[in-house]
Order: sequence, then structure tokens, then C-alpha cells
Amino acid sequence: MEPLIFNYSRPGKWGVSLPGSERQLSRPEDILPVAYLRQSELNLPEVSEPEIVRHFTNLSTLNHHVDKDFYPLGSCTMKYNPKINDRLASLSGFSNLHPLQPLETTQGALQILFELEKYLCEIVGMAAATLQPAAGSHGELTGVMMMKKYFRERGEERRYILIPDSAHGTNPSSACSVNFATISLKSNAQGCIDLEDLRAKMNKTVAGLMLTNPNTLGLFEEQVEEIIRIVHAEGGLVYMDGANLNALIGYARPGDMGFDITHINLHKTFSTPHGGGGPGSGAIAVTRGLEPYLPVPRVVFENGKYAFKYDYPHSIGKVLGFYGNFGIIVRAYCYIRMLGLDGLKAVARNAILNANYLRTKISERFEVPYNRVCMHEFVASGEKHHREYGVKTLDIAKRLLDFGMHAPTVYFPLIVKEALMIEPTETESKETLDRFVEILFKIDEEARTNPEILHSAPHVTPVRRLDELKANKDLNVCWGKNVQTN
Repeated sequence: MEPLIFNYSRPGKWGVSLPGSERQLSRPEDILPVAYLRQSELNLPEVSEPEIVRHFTNLSTLNHHVDKDFYPLGSCTMKYNPKINDRLASLSGFSNLHPLQPLETTQGALQILFELEKYLCEIVGMAAATLQPAAGSHGELTGVMMMKKYFRERGEERRYILIPDSAHGTNPSSACSVNFATISLKSNAQGCIDLEDLRAKMNKTVAGLMLTNPNTLGLFEEQVEEIIRIVHAEGGLVYMDGANLNALIGYARPGDMGFDITHINLHKTFSTPHGGGGPGSGAIAVTRGLEPYLPVPRVVFENGKYAFKYDYPHSIGKVLGFYGNFGIIVRAYCYIRMLGLDGLKAVARNAILNANYLRTKISERFEVPYNRVCMHEFVASGEKHHREYGVKTLDIAKRLLDFGMHAPTVYFPLIVKEALMIEPTETESKETLDRFVEILFKIDEEARTNPEILHSAPHVTPVRRLDELKANKDLNVCWGKNVQTN
């Protein structure tokens, strides 16, 4: 096990040399005015540069990451990020920018913001967009804030948002954060929205519907036009959770389906680094009627130059301190420019092909409750394994780690018991998919013959199975001098 960085610390070690007379280390008071110096010591480790580099390199080999092996993580597209994106985003002209620089010195960056908004609008069939939200859930929040203001300016105090029972958990959370109450919509036997339930619950007290399409079962809402017509007939708005846009790009556009708002996870669909809580970018695109409510500032091109414009009196205001997660935005811009329309269509096509290949293979040993042609992901179930062998989905997920593969999303969506939500993405080869199937089949055999090996998994990872309930309720990630480490 790699020690904490504090275990390397010894008084007097330095990781950097500051300039001083005769190449000697300067005292802080020789560099900064005394008034700006700290009055107390920082509780930071004193380590050398090699120790720092080796420590974090060692830690990186302990973690699973997409450069290491497969992430079959349904619900959160975790695909390989082309290294060219990282290389271009790290160019000094991008990485050394400051958001408060004079606009004449940031024209290239503003051009990227301006053009990426246009590209995204074309991809989703919307009129205008903002790149300001810093994550998908932040994009959701921005969208429902716009819905709230839209109705308020029309003199309508609508109180409810409709949420399908298969929705991402962030949907009701975002709605409640803007003081909407939520009403759950039932799924039908095909795993899509029950239209009769929608008709019964949609009225003029409802602001709108938040719909994921394809939904979290990986199924396209084939009656989406009728769904939207029902909501619009009562004056409501329809928001598309775009977390699953990876299945649609180049083939179907939310705007053409009739959606009013959609968020676009640049950190999923457009292949930028993702995971560990960030970074992210949850762009929002809207129809012409909702454009006045977009956050400010907006990037415009006027008189031959790019600029920020704040003069939008109906705007909901800022939703982020500055203008978005710029490094992620650059990566997404590179990805779109590199692939073009034909390349983006290949992304969706191959993601769907890979998912259906895995669904067909895995259904030989695992239940797939909605076992029909899916989009980019599908949901298997370990209910039979739990019922017959006492092996839970969590046991299967933990055992996968022993084989060097990350576990898929488990226990979601809630409408599938013992759910295993699997999304291979378009970046994985047939050989990788076959290896994943082979491992799952081995785990299936272990469940029959030696279930205890699953109950106690993982066995070869740096950290064994944790008490996850305690970790959630009693999380402590702060180091203290009295902390003992093994």
C-alpha cells in the first residue's frame, strides 16, 4: 500500500528552489511584503520533488482508469479520451489564459466558445446554447431555472415537474432545488413512459416533463412525439436529459422531436476526461422562445470581433463564476472538429452496435428484463443469481474488479431488481467485449459452484470490500497528525 504523502515528510525537505542571492534560497520576507505573509504555518508535508512525483505515480497505478482497462459503466458514458484533445487543451495559449484578461487578448478562446455553441445547436437542433454549466446536474438546474422564470414572466405559478420512474436521480433533485414538486410517471411493460399515466397527470399546474431519451434502460422512447404533444397541449415545457446523447448524435436531434430544452454532457458524449467528481461541462441548448432566459454573459461576434454581452433583461443571470470549464470545452471542440458529421454518426452507430452485441451475448447467462434492440446501453439483472445462489449484484460487481475491469452501474434504474447497467461505448474493440463476456460467464459459474468467493470479493485490489454504508455516513477524507495508517 502506498503511504500518505505526509509519511514522507521531514522538516527541512524542499521540492522547489526559489531564486536568491548567490543561488541561495531566499527567505519569504525577502520576496513578499511582510504584511502578506501568513502568520501561522500551513499544515503541509515537506517533501522533495522526486518523492512527490513517485507518490502520485504510485497512486495512479492503484486506481482503475479508462487508460488501464474497460469501463462498462452504463448511465455515465466513460469512454476513452483521445490524447490529442489533452495535447491541444494544454497549449499555453489556452492553459495560461485568465478569465479577466482584456477581451482583445482572448479572441481565440472566445471564438471556440462561440463556435462550439453553434456546433452543439446544430447537433441537437436547437436555436441557442450556453456552455456555462459546469456539470450535467448543473445543466439540469440551469434548465429548470429557465423553466421557472419562463412561467413566472407569463404570470403562471406552475408547481410540478413530471419525472419518469426510470429517470436519473439528479432530475428530481434539480427540480426540487428550484422549488418545484415532482410527480413520478410510471413505465409501461416495454420500459417506456405509460402514456395513460402521463395524460392523467399532465395539467396546467405542471411546468413540464424531464425526459431522458434514450431512457436509462437504453430504450428509445418511440412515442416521444406524442409525449411532447401531450405536455405542450397543456402549455408545459419538455426538457431532455441529454446524458444519453451518445446514442443519437448525427442521426436524431432533440429539437426535431419537439423538445424545448436539452442539456449536453460534453464530458460524456464528446469524450473529455470524466469521473471522480469532475471536471465536467453540462451545456444547455434551447428553442428560440427560451433563448432570452439563457445565462449571461453570452459570447457574440460583432464588428469583426468576439465579445461578452450582458444585455439580456430576461436572463436568469450567471450560474457560474466565469464562462464554463474551458479546458473541457476545448477538448470537446477538438473532438467535434476532428470527427466531423460522418465521424459523429460513426460514434452513435458503433456505440449501439457494441451495446446490442453485449446484450445478446450476456442474455445467455443473465436476465435482461427488457430484452429487445437497445440503443447505447442496456440493463441486465442479477435477480436470478440472488434468488438461486444468494449472490447479489454488488457481489458480481466487486468480483469484476479482481479481473481488472471496472464494475458497471448497479441497482439503477430502480425499476429493475438487482440491476446491472452496461454501456460499452463505441471506443471498445470486439476483443475487449468478448473478454468482458468471458469474465461475466466465469463469475456466473462461480456463483453456482463457489458463491463465497463472490461474497468476499474483491481479493486482489489495493483496498478490499468496504463498509459502504459507513463510508457514506462517516466519511473522513482529512489528514491529521494523529491519524494512523497501515
